[in-house]
Amino acid sequence: MIHKNEPFGIPKETIAGDTAPLNRRSIRSYSLRQGRLTSAQSKALETLWPEFGLDLSQPFNALDAFGREAPVVAEIGFGNGDALAQMASSAPDRNFLGIEVHRPGIGHLLLQLKAHNLNNVRIYWADATEVLAQNVADSSLAGICLFFPDPWPKKRHHKRRLVNPDFIELVARKLKSGGFFHAATDWEDYAQSMLNILQHCPELENKSKENAYAPRPSYRPLTKFESRGQRLGHGVWDLIFNRR
Repeated sequence: MIHKNEPFGIPKETIAGDTAPLNRRSIRSYSLRQGRLTSAQSKALETLWPEFGLDLSQPFNALDAFGREAPVVAEIGFGNGDALAQMASSAPDRNFLGIEVHRPGIGHLLLQLKAHNLNNVRIYWADATEVLAQNVADSSLAGICLFFPDPWPKKRHHKRRLVNPDFIELVARKLKSGGFFHAATDWEDYAQSMLNILQHCPELENKSKENAYAPRPSYRPLTKFESRGQRLGHGVWDLIFNRR
């Protein structure tokens, strides 16, 4: 599954400044920032990627990737990986697929996986939309998580928001029947936009009985950022929809 002689298992021509894979779409939902890579993260990327990294040139096969059959839950844009590692630790009966474009976060997660002996996580260093479209089979995922994506708060940047009708249509197609899509944001305007888009996707059904936002489920870890925001009176909105 891994091109061991190429960084991150990705051919060299797809690397932009050695910081992230190229995205051929004209509009990206993220900024390609380099960030500071610590020596420990750098070493983890060199030594642990062959164990936990996935090859973009190959279709995702859960049995090959994890060596077992189990429900697969994907987290898009896992940041530093804290939430993903906690979910994987709390649900050893599930397999988790992390997708991220920033190297420091991937390196941080790799260190956690090794430190806590977690073998139910695999990682793509890539654009999530391209991974879902090109590598993941339809009706194959038990769940997709999207926690605190970039809200692009300025109105002129709203077109860069990841959650749009085309993306949600793609998400719905990748979920198994009964599979869930769980998004969370601390931007009310983005939450309202997400809710409207999700409500208009015929393949998805709101898990909330009030047909609105859902309370934070126990499986979604409370981040330090979120805890600080709550102390300051900031709101957080969770949206959970199931594939019909």
